[in-house]
Amino acid sequence: MTKFVLATALTVVLAACQDPARDQPDATTGWPGDAGADGPVGPEVAYYTVTAAANYLLVAANDGGAGALVADRVAAAEWEHFEVIEHSDGTIGLRARANQRFVTLDDAARLVATATDLEDGERFERIAQADGTVALRALGNSRFVSADLNHGAALIADRPAVGGEWEMFRFDRVTGPAFGPNVLVFDPALPPALIQRRLDAVFARQEANHFGNERYAVLLAPGTYYADVNVGFYTEVLGLGTSPDDVTVRGAVRAEADWFDGNATQNFWRSVGNLAVEPTGGTNRWAVSQAAPFRRVHVRGNLILDDGGWSSGGFIADSLIDGQVDSGSQQQWLTRSARWGGWRGANWNMVFAGVVGAPAGEWPNPPYTVIDQVPVVREKPFLRVAGGAYEVFVPALRRDTRGATWTDGPAAGTAIPLDRFYIARADIDTAATLDAALADGKHLLFTPGIYRLDRTLHVTAPGTIVLGLGLATLITDGGVVAMEVADVDGVVVAGLLFDAGATSSPVLLRVGPTGSSASHAADPISLHDVFFRVGGAAVGRADVSLEINSDDVIADHLWVWRADHTHGVGWTVNTTRNGVIVNGDDVTMYGLFVEHYHQTQTLWNGERGRVYFYQSEIPYDVPNQAAWMEGGRNGFASYRVADGVTEHQAWGLGIYCFFNDNPAVKLESAIAAPNRPGVRFQHVVTVSLGGRGEITHPVNDTGAAARPGATEARVIQYP
Repeated sequence: MTKFVLATALTVVLAACQDPARDQPDATTGWPGDAGADGPVGPEVAYYTVTAAANYLLVAANDGGAGALVADRVAAAEWEHFEVIEHSDGTIGLRARANQRFVTLDDAARLVATATDLEDGERFERIAQADGTVALRALGNSRFVSADLNHGAALIADRPAVGGEWEMFRFDRVTGPAFGPNVLVFDPALPPALIQRRLDAVFARQEANHFGNERYAVLLAPGTYYADVNVGFYTEVLGLGTSPDDVTVRGAVRAEADWFDGNATQNFWRSVGNLAVEPTGGTNRWAVSQAAPFRRVHVRGNLILDDGGWSSGGFIADSLIDGQVDSGSQQQWLTRSARWGGWRGANWNMVFAGVVGAPAGEWPNPPYTVIDQVPVVREKPFLRVAGGAYEVFVPALRRDTRGATWTDGPAAGTAIPLDRFYIARADIDTAATLDAALADGKHLLFTPGIYRLDRTLHVTAPGTIVLGLGLATLITDGGVVAMEVADVDGVVVAGLLFDAGATSSPVLLRVGPTGSSASHAADPISLHDVFFRVGGAAVGRADVSLEINSDDVIADHLWVWRADHTHGVGWTVNTTRNGVIVNGDDVTMYGLFVEHYHQTQTLWNGERGRVYFYQSEIPYDVPNQAAWMEGGRNGFASYRVADGVTEHQAWGLGIYCFFNDNPAVKLESAIAAPNRPGVRFQHVVTVSLGGRGEITHPVNDTGAAARPGATEARVIQYP
């Protein structure tokens, strides 16, 4: 088995540490030799993480070294790094990277990183244990160190003997990229119990963390894992292989809705990709709604998409499901470029684009929209390890295709070494440092976290990759535009959540300046798993969330959302105008979800646009009809194609109203478009959710009303 040396969680255990005779650096492990109080000589300092066997969590020098050492972290950054200073008598000292102080004992025998010198009181005897861990006996009081779970897993030197796991620790060499405090990197050589305990700890924090600030990415080195991976909010689980089959999880990689009594309609903001799962019992569950992509996954069994309660929309791409997919209660769903053994289930709007094994049926009974081939697409870039080194693989552009990219051999594309990326960290970087990295020609890899931007990030170089891990979130301060992409070839923006700040921004993401006209047909700009939020976590305001001015852009899974619940929500609070404005020509979108904006949700001004799957809810909180009029017509169409457009096509559209504050409100037309042969809509459904409000016509003045007593209406084709 090939063992990849990756990041802080990987195993280069204590073979060197356990030998008291070692007093020279070892070229294989990098374990430092006898260096005295000044530490090892030379430019490279070897850092280690310390894992408590009591709970399998990492030890941190808390509060930047000011607090006691405590074993309560799931991922490592500087606070969880320790330099090990080894002495010829077999004792060691520990220096915390957080503050460059030595670990000593305070008056209560707690371990603290406060000593400026390395004396006898700062030394520890290491005693090897049969399972490969070590016990540490403090020379200061001749007591063993315990990760005391009765005191929050604080490290305390108060035990007369090694009584069990509480007094046992493992040391792992820190190698690989500095991904920061919210990335967990696992190797299959690690003990399964350690992996499971840390996964469970992340899920416990994120299961109901609907609008919380924590973000996590779980990276799995190639190999086989025996784990139950329950994926909560703001968590991304990714394999690091070239093919999904390079990483196998035997157990589950699942999303449940237990926190919400089985109702999955708010299971947002999570993702899984580039791995295979062999589900226990034969069926894997992925019960989600918006912003929860399931990409590049091989399910060696069946897949179910609900959790017994309601569920409302999701996205599968570039995947293989050996068995059957059961959509359960899903109201709508998009699958693109996939293959499976079968599909069961239907509700309002199911779209299959380039799917081998797509179900048969004639819309609307069942409501299956089947597009045989995907006309043009680039799959989302992904992080991988190849030849022992990290890189980002950018799949090649494909035209007129069906099925996944990787099932018949390696996918075509370009590998970019990670050293060409600026690795962004929310605990370190500012908008100025990020923009400077872009100006220097670097690609950007956003590690999980919340980045507050007080200036615009400018993506100007052709081919720039901007990739987020773990739902990395960009929040605007002072009403700035979060990001602007120049009108250049090949830029990719992927895996980011754009969040509006309290001061209104004119736009959150602008692709191409106004008046862009360059052709990018040979190398399009592409957006993948890019999400937008106005309100919900806090008060947010933005006139427009996404503005596309460049031609030939590909958008591959967008959720553009003005929040309808939790914090900072109200008609005059989280103010907006439009969700998406498309001014560029030849723009293609797969999976466009746009909801709750004050005026038109999606405004399309460019020629030859194509949309495969559209889901939209009209704002819930319209106070009264007079406050929501477009000229003399009731309400604003969700989807509007400008009068001057001569060619436009869209397939599989679902538009819903739920006028919770005033069910007497009406929307005249869900879709407004010029009535000409080149502007076409296929398979449109409108729904009055719970009969609260009315959509009078699905398209222009065509079709029946969705209203109380007749809550659904459909148009098979327009014109």
